[in-house]
Amino acid sequence: MAKKIKRRKSRIVQIGNIYIGGDHPVAVQTMVNTAPEKIEETIKEINRAAVCGAEIVRVAVPDKRAASALADIKKGTDVPLVADIHFNYRFALMAADAGFDKLRINPGNIGDESRVRAVVDKAGEKGIPIRIGVNQGSVETDLVDKFGGPKPEAMVESAMRHVEILEKHNFKDIVISIKASSTIDTIECYRMVAERCNYPLHLGVTEAGTLFTGTIKSAVALGKLLYDGIGDTIRVSLSADIEHEIKAAWAILKALGFRRKGLELVSCPSCGRTETDVYGLAEKVEKALEGIDKDIKVAVMGCLVNGPGEAAEADIGIIGGKGRVMLTRRGEILGRYNESEILKLLIDEISSFESTG
Repeated sequence: MAKKIKRRKSRIVQIGNIYIGGDHPVAVQTMVNTAPEKIEETIKEINRAAVCGAEIVRVAVPDKRAASALADIKKGTDVPLVADIHFNYRFALMAADAGFDKLRINPGNIGDESRVRAVVDKAGEKGIPIRIGVNQGSVETDLVDKFGGPKPEAMVESAMRHVEILEKHNFKDIVISIKASSTIDTIECYRMVAERCNYPLHLGVTEAGTLFTGTIKSAVALGKLLYDGIGDTIRVSLSADIEHEIKAAWAILKALGFRRKGLELVSCPSCGRTETDVYGLAEKVEKALEGIDKDIKVAVMGCLVNGPGEAAEADIGIIGGKGRVMLTRRGEILGRYNESEILKLLIDEISSFESTG
């Protein structure tokens, strides 16, 4: 039986209609890359992200034009939204008044204490949390000098310094993220901060890279942290379309047994025993199952040696053979069919599986 992962107990924070921390599910987040002043385009992208599975979406607010568009953006979607603010505290105030559900700031870079107090008061008035976001490039010079570079110790010290600023104003509706581009540094950062506070943590590897490299780095870092019980929301940051970010995030959560959303496909790597084009068949199955949002596990196996046993662990299995393929349901053989007809039979079986379960 799989090990049940014991999660770190963190404070509960509400972001729109999503709760994180405590025993609430680890939430999936992404960030749109549209210019906010292009309101309709931004709304469309936010809603597309939600269809793909994003539960929280962040929007950059780099200037006044962007800040002025936030209220109209919020009216166009029900998705919980985070305003990404740097330097100008007035944009944070505008985001809060626009109805955004969370503010992402570095308290140390938005000005003097009066400006921090203005943001804290506004967030408290609106009942919205503040996410403290620290990256390697944002660590203060004195901490870089103290620790000999933007090392994990410096990043964690920076985050806790910002936490103290908010706590000084009796604000504790806080989420923390400490992202590095290195998987090892990312793991170390979150391990250290998890020991120093009980605020919920947003996980991510910043500047992770392209689709392949970035997914691998994120899976290693986030998978290790989540397995150790650390993390309340995640974002897989990729130099790729947000759909790939969201799919990767869900795949990580499903691999650890944290969440199940939609069909899960497993397939064998093939070997000299296979008498079916497993690669081609698995790709056809994956394509055929796109857009089907059922909580079902489907296995595509290549031979009769390991196939039946492996497929028995899935809800529905396809096992290759010479000229014919076997269709199974929870280990029970339903029949042997031509490969040309298996996709239709598979989809029919998925439909009936939901109703009779």
